[in-house]
Amino acid sequence: MDIAITGLRRSFGRVTALRGVDLTVRGGMYGLLGGNGAGKTTLMRIMAGVIAPGAGQVRIGGYDLTTRSGRRQVQRRLGYVPQDLGLYPDLSPREFLDYVALLKGLDDSAARRRQVEELLDVVGLTGVAGRRMKGFSGGQRRRVGIAQALLGDPALLIVDEPTAGLDPEERIRFRTLLAGLAGQRTVLLSTHIVEDVAQTCHETAVLAAGQVIYSGSVADLTRAAEGTTWQMSSAGAPPIEGVVVSAVARETGTQFRVISPARPSPDATSVAPTLEDGYLALMQRHSSTAVG
Repeated sequence: MDIAITGLRRSFGRVTALRGVDLTVRGGMYGLLGGNGAGKTTLMRIMAGVIAPGAGQVRIGGYDLTTRSGRRQVQRRLGYVPQDLGLYPDLSPREFLDYVALLKGLDDSAARRRQVEELLDVVGLTGVAGRRMKGFSGGQRRRVGIAQALLGDPALLIVDEPTAGLDPEERIRFRTLLAGLAGQRTVLLSTHIVEDVAQTCHETAVLAAGQVIYSGSVADLTRAAEGTTWQMSSAGAPPIEGVVVSAVARETGTQFRVISPARPSPDATSVAPTLEDGYLALMQRHSSTAVG
């Protein structure tokens, strides 16, 4: 489902969460990057039809989300995994999915059970499908969340911060799962973890202080740090100029990776940027412009 957003604004009392957001998504896996307080969750909740837009236009699959009927139409075609998914700890995944399927109107018991079992297999939970969820790990809980969102075969899947708090192995498993689901539908991945977008998405947008400050390819965002990414070693304090991306202790001192428009030290060498470098370079320029 295509997503077209123009001039979207949303406030909560005196707090403005979104300030004229413009965004276009045309299928596949799409990443939405931004730090805490950037407005990502508010944007996700609007696209999921949980809250109404304050001003502007939001159209998903041709349906207007500024209207109640438009929000209902989108919700019928939507799978949503919020950041804080409320599960029933005393139910098993099989029981929970059966319950959610009933709420979604899947009344044919045989077809419902068949779909539940298929989704348990898709998310890798068949072996624990009869266990109570109270003892599940964070990754297992996220997989239950994906399974409930996929009930009814939605055309749009919105996933908010799915890998936050997961260990590296579970994060890789979850990214692989999401990427595999994007072949048949639009998957919108909202996260503050740059690596999740780098490993799964071709297109991305960056949100800061309620505004989209970048939208385009992941490759172009990476190139935003070309000529400003440096590597240097120091036995003392980190460089004063620029943003330190990483610091690795070596026998001869600390090796720093730095984002800076100017060479941070005479011995600093230019290196090829990563997506994280591009993201940080973009945020640095945006911060400088906002202050100025």
